[in-house]
Amino acid sequence: MGATMRAAQFHEDTKKVQVNDVPIPEISRDNQILVKIASASLCHSDLMLLDGSFPGPGRPVTLGHEAVGYVEKCGSRVKGFKAGDRIGFLYITGCCFECEGCQVHNLNCETGNAQLHGFGEDGFFAEYALVDYQNAIILPQNMDMKTSAPVFCAGITAYHAVNECDLKPGQWLAVIGCGGLGLLAIQYAKAMGFRVVGLDINDNILAAAKEAGAEFTFNSMTNKEYAKELKEATGGGVHAAAVFSGSKAAYDGAPDVLRMNGLIMAIGLMSRPLEINSIAFMRGLFRVKSTATGPPWKMPKAVDFTAKHDINTNVSFHKLDDINDMIEKMKTGKSMGRMAVVF
Repeated sequence: MGATMRAAQFHEDTKKVQVNDVPIPEISRDNQILVKIASASLCHSDLMLLDGSFPGPGRPVTLGHEAVGYVEKCGSRVKGFKAGDRIGFLYITGCCFECEGCQVHNLNCETGNAQLHGFGEDGFFAEYALVDYQNAIILPQNMDMKTSAPVFCAGITAYHAVNECDLKPGQWLAVIGCGGLGLLAIQYAKAMGFRVVGLDINDNILAAAKEAGAEFTFNSMTNKEYAKELKEATGGGVHAAAVFSGSKAAYDGAPDVLRMNGLIMAIGLMSRPLEINSIAFMRGLFRVKSTATGPPWKMPKAVDFTAKHDINTNVSFHKLDDINDMIEKMKTGKSMGRMAVVF
């Protein structure tokens, strides 16, 4: 291991992403693991740093918060890991992992020190990275290091989104936004015994949704009768609609496909507040719920389910120098599934 590594970094002053030679990070807290990154994948929320929706640290910061890798070194307080272990990990660092806030979401840590890898702290589009051992898990042997990076944001989020809809086998789930997270959600839903409808505005993505297991698909932009047709196909509407798109139109249309008192699972991040019809909400026409990737105590169940059911992450492989092309494809909606840099 040399003294420097290559990392894809966002420069807040120029608003550009470039690959830089930077020092390999050194363990500075006793709960940290130095990880040799095997693969790192791009998430749509990474774009929120680039467009200014999420503040950066005021210096060049390494992008990325979805990755897997190999343990290189361990801090003195690290438990359960050793050099060479294959691990995946979550992406909120600096929190205590123990307070009441951390049991709900680590960004709620009562210390006020929590930071996101790839935003306030350096992330994972680099040859090496530091992670808190409390965020890490040993990968099951059947999970490939090249394809597993998306599991540690998109996959775990999609699993929790579907699982926490609290549906019964045979009930209907609408997946609104069938890109990377949506395709994963369809697979999780089918593995749990649910029936799935896919909604998107891209016919190519809808074809992929059909292949992943959606029984019906609808283009909500070109088919003005999609809500009526969906309710006819499902015998009155879906029992839950998981919204993975961050668009206002996706959220606005969700109540239209639900049956009485159906659930909206709000996952897609919007840059504006979510608007809810308070009268319809009061009448119980629909319910609203949300979830996220963390905290770490929820991770093992999702990872084990992913491995047991051989969930396909739909990932394409790229080099670190392709990072700007990857970003452009995601911005323009031309990416199918997830895009990963393999080191």
